[in-house]
Amino acid sequence: FFLAEYANMILVAALTSLLFLGGWLSPFPASWGILGAGGFFWLALKVAMVLFCFLWFRSTFPRYRYDQIMRLGWKVFITVTLVWILVVGVWMMNPLSLWH
Repeated sequence: FFLAEYANMILVAALTSLLFLGGWLSPFPASWGILGAGGFFWLALKVAMVLFCFLWFRSTFPRYRYDQIMRLGWKVFITVTLVWILVVGVWMMNPLSLWH
C-alpha cells in the first residue's frame, strides 16, 4: 500500500510538472546556453520539487480521522460556502460593483 501511495505521488508530481510547470522546458531563456536548454534534467528537477512539497506538506500537517474530516466538511466548509455565496450575491447586486 505504501508503494502504491508513493507511486501515485510520483505520477501526480510528473503530471503537475508536465501540465502546469512547463515539463521539460527550461525556465531560463534559450540564450543562456546550457541553462536555457530543455531536457530530462528540468523535468526531473520539477518532479523532485513537487514531490518535496508533497512530502513536506504531508509531514507538516496532522492526519485527520474520517469523522474529523466529515465534521469539517459538513459543519465548517458548507457553512463557509453558503455565507460566501451570499456575500458574492450581495456584492454583485451592489450598484458600485463592476459585475452587473
